Parts: sequence; C-alpha cells; structure tokens
Amino acid sequence: MKFMFKKLLVPASLVALAVSAVLPQMATAADVTKWRVQSHWPSASSSYKDSLVRLKNQIEQRTEGRLELQLFESGALFKPQETFNAVSRGIIQMGTISPGYAQDKMTLAGIASGLPFAFQNVWEASYFHKHMGFEDMLRDEAAQYGVYWSTDKVYPTEMVVKKPINSWEDFTKLKIRSSGALQKFLDEAGASTTYLPGGELYPALDTGVVDGAHWGAVQGAASMSFYEVAKFHVRPALNIAGTDVIIINQKALEKLSERDQEIVKQVLDEQFWYRTNEYLYQEQVTLRKVMAEQGVQVNTLPDDVQKRLREVAQKTWEEEGQRSDKAAEALKKLKSFLGELGYL
Repeated sequence: MKFMFKKLLVPASLVALAVSAVLPQMATAADVTKWRVQSHWPSASSSYKDSLVRLKNQIEQRTEGRLELQLFESGALFKPQETFNAVSRGIIQMGTISPGYAQDKMTLAGIASGLPFAFQNVWEASYFHKHMGFEDMLRDEAAQYGVYWSTDKVYPTEMVVKKPINSWEDFTKLKIRSSGALQKFLDEAGASTTYLPGGELYPALDTGVVDGAHWGAVQGAASMSFYEVAKFHVRPALNIAGTDVIIINQKALEKLSERDQEIVKQVLDEQFWYRTNEYLYQEQVTLRKVMAEQGVQVNTLPDDVQKRLREVAQKTWEEEGQRSDKAAEALKKLKSFLGELGYL
C-alpha cells in the first residue's frame, strides 16, 4: 500500500505573525537597564534588607525585569557622605543617604534630618512631609543638582547608652556618636559628639570611644548589635523625621521609558507609607524581644533634662531656618503646624 504525502504550505502572513510574537520577547531580554545603588546602610542594618532589598524586588518585579538594581552596602563604592555627589554627577544611578550627608548642598537638609524635640508622634512627621508639601520642597531643591529625592520612611531616632541618664550632669558627660542636625544639637546641649560610619560604631561603643549612639531606633540598634554593650534605650526620641532617603540621578531616570519612570515613582511613594507603618510595628516587637532576651531597659529622661533639651533644641531650629529663604519657609510652616497641635 502506498501513502501519498503532500507538503504543508504555511502562508507567509502566519510566519510573519509567529516571528513578531517572538521578537519582542528577545528584545526585552536583551534590553535591561542596570543601575548601581550605593547604600548608607551596612548589610547588617535592618533597613538594608527591609527597605533597600524590598525596593529592588518591587522595582524589578513591576518593570518585569527591564530595570535591575545592583546593590552595594555602605562604603563599598564611596564614603556615605560622598553618595549624594556621586548620584548628582551620574557616577552611580541611585543611592540611599541620610539628609545630613547632603547638608553642604541641601539647605533643607537640617529640617529633613529632623529638628530635635519637634514632632511627638510619627504621624505628625508623615503629615508634614506628604500633606503639607515638605517632600515637594525637598524634591525641588534636590532637582537643582540633578537628583530625584524620595524619603524612604519616617521614624524616631533614639539613643542607646552604656549607663543610664538620671540627671543633667549625666547627659553632659556623654560622648555620643551622632550626625547631621542632631550632632549639632547634642553639642550645643553640652554633650561631646563625634561622627563615625556605621561599620565603626560597635567597636567604638564596646571599647568606650563613645558612651552612646543613635542608629535609627530599637531595630537599628538591635540589628547593629549595640545592645550587647549598651543596655539602656533612651526615650523620648531625639527627633522624628525622614532620616533615610532614596536618591536617583535625574538623567538616569529620564532615560527609562515613560511607563518605567512612572513605575519607579509609584514604588517609591508606596515605599514611604509601607515602610513607615512597618517600622512602627517592628519597633514594638523588637523592643519586647531585646528587653526579654538581652536585659535592655528603657531609660526615660527626667523631666528637667527634657525641659532643658527642648530649650536648646528650639534655638537650633532658628539656625536651620536661616540657611535659605526655602528653609525659612519650611520652618515657618512647621512651627505653625506644631502650634496648631498645641506643642508651641
């Protein structure tokens, strides 16, 4: 028996359709934009994973892999204080900083770092940033340097100390690691301060180079192992502020498609609210854990010490307002807000 086979003829239009369906996938796989990201957080810091790694995952997922972030921990490429300039000049495309690291450029940096003893609750700082226009003011000033500015989260900054503070004399004897506007405030209040990068903080506390330090609040201190050598967690907070910031080179951002630019901005905006709320939750959980497992005690400052610190703090506010017209405008807006809340 013989079988007759006929050639199957495929129309050229179908061939073209099949090829066009494959080509976009091939082009997408080849067209990946990679950004180098210098963090001011050591990899041991809780925010490195919870903020930066989360941001990387969200951006890469939402852009379907078209934008890839290559992360470098604090000091891997530059000193933390050099990151703003590196991003501004396009040496790297993205970074994370504390506003205090950009205070030589940003006249609003001192207010962004958190004026001491201003806000009493995290929601107040969040409202000031997002509803009263302070975030927009920061973004406008950073844009002058080719930088897109986005606050990562708002949270309290609280000290850890090796010995409890029970009097004004105890406070003025302290040697404290600090940075930005808080360092200036603590100096003017009578303590002795010094700046040290994150990687040097633990040995400095351990050996007595410093008696106390602030690195975020409870989570930051726990992630950096401070409670192994400093058992007293000081409250109230020195300040409540947007102490961590994500910065992006504006030209690098504009090279992305309009769709991906919008995705990046949306992810950054969502990050602010997600991380602010998550941080507060994790603060309470972490505090309970270190108190139970490491013998940490909350050291509430005596009323007279708090009063004297507030008096010094409000003098430093005025100095920050004198840095520029925009700083004066921001301070006026802040003082009006605090007055409405009954704090002034």
